Amino acid sequence: MNKRLKTLLIKTKRQVFSEMIGNNPSLFHGEGYDFSELREYQVGDDIRKIDWTITAKLQKPYVKLFHEERELNIVAACMMGGSLFFGTHRIKQEVVAEVAAVLGYSAVKNGDLFTGAILNGQTADVMRPTKKIFGVNRFAESIHEEKVLGKKVDYLDASRQLFRRIKRKSILFIIGDFIAETDLAVLSKKHEVIAVIVRDRFEEHPMPLGRVHLVDPETGETLQTNFDKRSVRQYRKDIVASDKALYRHLGKYRIRFVKIYTDEEPFGKLVKLFGGRV
Repeated sequence: MNKRLKTLLIKTKRQVFSEMIGNNPSLFHGEGYDFSELREYQVGDDIRKIDWTITAKLQKPYVKLFHEERELNIVAACMMGGSLFFGTHRIKQEVVAEVAAVLGYSAVKNGDLFTGAILNGQTADVMRPTKKIFGVNRFAESIHEEKVLGKKVDYLDASRQLFRRIKRKSILFIIGDFIAETDLAVLSKKHEVIAVIVRDRFEEHPMPLGRVHLVDPETGETLQTNFDKRSVRQYRKDIVASDKALYRHLGKYRIRFVKIYTDEEPFGKLVKLFGGRV
């Protein structure tokens, strides 16, 4: 494990196990029970289990009954295409690794199962579920060291692969830059899906660079062009339109999302996503 990754994991582990205390013991809220049925309230029942809507309709107190406690399955699915090999503060690939580490450590701390998945446009590598810090470290290292140049992720194909491979209903985090067209409809029917969009600010607000030699990190194709003010305006128009379509899609299927830039701390953004404070 290289020094930069080791430092990242130590920092992230400290944030999750030391700072996530008090009213925010975990990123993942919920009691971890499967709803079973309703029955009339009996003396000694936990009043927190009262269903106030049914109680008001029937004019008698009713409580919700649940199956035995179950553990959550937290899945971090990382879309590892060549476009992640970019960043003005640090490369997006490193941020993806840190996001996965935050989710993994949080799952371990909460006693939940953590599953990591790497989708690189060719294969879907899904690790075995773990409750061990070692397993989270190993997955984060795999993301950090993944050779992404020359690879292109098809989000629709990746979604289909995840649908087939992740059997158990899960809290499924899709982590990537979402530059490509996205369709998470299939996954949202089976899992609670959350999109983590990792971007560099320069991608959304570029400056004129004049005559440049560009290399496509996914295909390796090169282009010499004049990236002037007119080109910047057109680029901005295209990416704004693309993001609007993405947000409409996520809203349609009730998929929560958070955008994390390469100059931001993933831990704080994820805590805020789940209604916590930092």
